[in-house]
Amino acid sequence: MIDLLNKIGLTDLEARCYLTLHEEPNLSGYEVAKRVSVSRSNVYSALRSLTEKGACRYIDGEPVRYDAVPIEQLVRHLQIEFEQTTKSLISQLKTMPKNENSFYNWQGDNQIKTAIHRIIANAQTIIVADLWSEDLHWVEEDLLEAEKRGVTVVLVIIGECQTSLKNVFVHVRSDEWSISMARKFSILCDSQTALLGGFGGDAKHTALETSQPAIIEMLKTAFYHDIIMQHIERDFAEELTVKYGEKYHKIIDYYNKDKGWNI
Repeated sequence: MIDLLNKIGLTDLEARCYLTLHEEPNLSGYEVAKRVSVSRSNVYSALRSLTEKGACRYIDGEPVRYDAVPIEQLVRHLQIEFEQTTKSLISQLKTMPKNENSFYNWQGDNQIKTAIHRIIANAQTIIVADLWSEDLHWVEEDLLEAEKRGVTVVLVIIGECQTSLKNVFVHVRSDEWSISMARKFSILCDSQTALLGGFGGDAKHTALETSQPAIIEMLKTAFYHDIIMQHIERDFAEELTVKYGEKYHKIIDYYNKDKGWNI
């Protein structure tokens, strides 16, 4: 709970004081300090800050007593304030023309989560996400929210999964694919912005964000090949197995063993 309150602008101590007042209203600053086990001077400072932020209110008296503002009212106040602030920022800060050839690097779980959330939140028409089933939790909530606002979401996933998303293409996982290996992922939004990276393995998680046209076309082509093969495999599964072997091993063996390509 503390981390959620941090996200709406409360410090750790302010969050602890707020939760204390939420659970037991009409407390003095001294009583709050006893419950959070922090010095009275720091607690009084936190209570003043909470009052200025609109998160708590006080009753004059001897001593002064404090109540938490109901969370629904606080959140609504912050939402309206945030919307007004963002409108002002958008109107006053003109967006510079973007450089389509730029490549932006993200490293570590927090940076990647933030990048995923941002590019999906800004998608307007269609999102194509391609990843392993083990990594669906990174994007599922954001993709479901995008569907709710009318964006077409297509999920291409390696391995079976349980999801409420509407458009899902499942790749059957080959036995030799190791879950511990670096698992690639890509997210393509509106055929304009792409995020590519990898999870798993021992290396630090990294991702690359770009609008570079060649990368965008590469991801679109890969997606077209995916959906074409999905339909072909569905309609001609038996014939393909007889001709090319289970999971196309005859084709793969020809290039890897006979021709020595070692792909």
